[in-house]
Amino acid sequence: MITGSTDGKIMVRRCLVTFKPFRIFVVGIGFFSVCFLMTSLGGQFSAKRLGDSPFTIRTEVLGGVESRGVLRKISDMLEVILKRMDSLSKLNNTSSTDARRLDELSSALNRFQPAGLVERIQAIAQNVSNMATRVEQILQNSMVQGRVRDGTSSQCEIPRDPHFPECPGKVDWMRARWTSDPCYAFYGVDGSDCSFLVYLSEVEWFCPPLVWRNQSSPPTQYVVQPKAPKRQAAFRTDLSVLLDQVGAGKESLSFMKRRIRRLAQQWAAAANRLDAKLEQRWRDQKKILVHVGFLTEESGDVFSPKVLKGGPLGEMVQWADILTALHVLGHNLKISMSVKELQGFLGVPPGRGSCPLTGPLPFDLIYTDYHGMQQMKQHMGLSLKKHKCHIRVIDTFGTEPAYNHEEYATLHGYRTNWGYWNLNARQYMTMFPHTPDNSFMGFVSEELNETEKKSIQQNKVNNMAVVYGKEASMWKLQGKDGFLQILHNYMEVHGTVYYETQRPPEVPAFVKNHGLLPQHELQQLLRKAKLFIGFGFPYEGPAPLEAIANGCIFLQPKFTPPHSSLNHEFFRGKPTSREVSSQHPYAEQYIGRPHVMTVDYNNSLEFDSAIREIMRTQVEPYLPYEYTCEGMLERVHAYIQHQDFCSLEPPFVPTNLSRPGSAGGSRVPGPLFVPLPNSTALGWASNVTAPAAWPPLSSLRLLVSQEGQSCVETCRSEGFICEPAHFRFINNKEALRRLEVQCDVVDSEVNHILPAFSVLRRECGLQREPLLFSCAGYSPKYRRLCPCRDFRRGQVALCRDCL
Repeated sequence: MITGSTDGKIMVRRCLVTFKPFRIFVVGIGFFSVCFLMTSLGGQFSAKRLGDSPFTIRTEVLGGVESRGVLRKISDMLEVILKRMDSLSKLNNTSSTDARRLDELSSALNRFQPAGLVERIQAIAQNVSNMATRVEQILQNSMVQGRVRDGTSSQCEIPRDPHFPECPGKVDWMRARWTSDPCYAFYGVDGSDCSFLVYLSEVEWFCPPLVWRNQSSPPTQYVVQPKAPKRQAAFRTDLSVLLDQVGAGKESLSFMKRRIRRLAQQWAAAANRLDAKLEQRWRDQKKILVHVGFLTEESGDVFSPKVLKGGPLGEMVQWADILTALHVLGHNLKISMSVKELQGFLGVPPGRGSCPLTGPLPFDLIYTDYHGMQQMKQHMGLSLKKHKCHIRVIDTFGTEPAYNHEEYATLHGYRTNWGYWNLNARQYMTMFPHTPDNSFMGFVSEELNETEKKSIQQNKVNNMAVVYGKEASMWKLQGKDGFLQILHNYMEVHGTVYYETQRPPEVPAFVKNHGLLPQHELQQLLRKAKLFIGFGFPYEGPAPLEAIANGCIFLQPKFTPPHSSLNHEFFRGKPTSREVSSQHPYAEQYIGRPHVMTVDYNNSLEFDSAIREIMRTQVEPYLPYEYTCEGMLERVHAYIQHQDFCSLEPPFVPTNLSRPGSAGGSRVPGPLFVPLPNSTALGWASNVTAPAAWPPLSSLRLLVSQEGQSCVETCRSEGFICEPAHFRFINNKEALRRLEVQCDVVDSEVNHILPAFSVLRRECGLQREPLLFSCAGYSPKYRRLCPCRDFRRGQVALCRDCL
């Protein structure tokens, strides 16, 4: 009887609590008959992996007609089962009693064999789940009763240790909720206080180590993992391995692979040029995981079905180029396109993410997006906070510090559906360099050789225009008929609007619509056209740069007032207060005339004048260096080798600095910041030993904003870039003193416009929360201290000494 009871327990457990979600195909056989068949398969449904997955069973029923009588019979039988579970749980948990009751349960379930099962059994899934949980509790209690644990009693006293104040509360939580996630059972939790304490001291870190446990394995937070020897990265020019890693099965992946193949020669040539520029300098090879969250089925993958229907491709363009750049730079790359792959690569325990990772993170860097961040939070639990310094978030429009700091955003009205991850703002990587608080990742456009450039100039059709807009909805712009008619008076207008059978009615009859074109055919069309014209949407896509690189002039609308989250639905909810002055601010600010013209489309005279000027203007194909393959490789290389958000940056203390000739490193009087020649900015004093920093302090230019002006605007007005990494070096009284700021009071506060000062009130404020150092912040009442830097020609992401 005892042997039989043990077998019965294992059969119930294997059937109800498995380590993988599965499907049961039921055709007129009993529930326990199915369990017996699964158990007979051997090893796959191991009782040792108890609780590896949620207590759920997915079912598909073949055959049968829905019957109210059958449903009633099922419901009645489940009620009987649940009542027996209740009575069983109240009895003494002896082995013989458990065996007898479980045998009764087995017999009852075996008698449950209705002739015709319903198509949908999901209505009773919750009852089955409850039954599984109760059976599991009975089994666990039975095991706990007879257990002798390492020579101790089965009860453990909850420690009251001032060094671990949260321990008692965590034990109470575990008592009530330990079955809420199967990962607890995976780590050995069985419902006893002793198992709770083992888990909370050896897997998490809320309780002290137990004296009766083997102390050769310290808790995970104390384990110092030896660093693996560094390996040198070598440039790669063969992309075949990368193409295999990207995978197949989705049109989005096919698009990315086509792009990688098309640019393969340009990537190879760029790698050789950068290798020569770096002069065989040592580069650490990093273990990198790329998890493309927005393409996972779990996020809905709304992009893949639209690839062939004119949907947005900017994100896929950027991800294809990121993957290629990381591969070409020689790093050890893993690519994840599903949550299952993500879990496998990270080595997360099974379940819903309540348990932390116990080993070291297997990657030096993780590139993902906001969808991926949500998925990592769900499946990494406490581990995310510990490992998030390794994460880089690909974020098209940017995330400002005020939105990134969760508590500050919540208290001050900056909380949105995105952001609030408490990252260093430079961990967000954007498509264009519009937000200096973030790192500029970018993408690439195809680069033409001199022969191709000459051919384009010779074959340009002076009166040919192509409209930027693949979807019919983009042509619904109010007032478009007026300026399109003006354009039609001068030029032949072409469109590339997707349609299946009928021409989209939004497209005027005089527009020659080619339908959605493959990339190489679109390139040929752009090489013939003189003008590429935008309607105002989409914002900041890659197409205008491709058009300019193919010798087109880009004409775009000016936004008055600028579009932002305050006045435009598209930006509402995005974690930025940035004001967008045109459809493509990068093209307007960093390229400009003659390649880019920004005009008021509502002013017919201004628009007419712009068209006539475009027809008179001759331009060569132009591509900014930072959007070439070499420019992107250079930038990504610098980030990987120099950006480190895992090492704590100590607060900058000027008095700890030394100057040449000082004894024992003691401070010698003299300024840290000195005036720069032919500039209103202050720079780092050359006779002061600069602390280790990247970008190096030689690039620092200290300026003061006007009231109501951000540091982005202040630095740009002087030909510099705001550099958030330099804020900690100017967040001190010495910077205020060298700028001759009059302060009656100097406070340290938490506010995203600090360091700053009020001229009227003679009040000065320094920043207390480093995560809130912000280039973007501004206030009409305060003037800000702005850390600007120089930059390399054609590469605004890097200072002159940054490479």
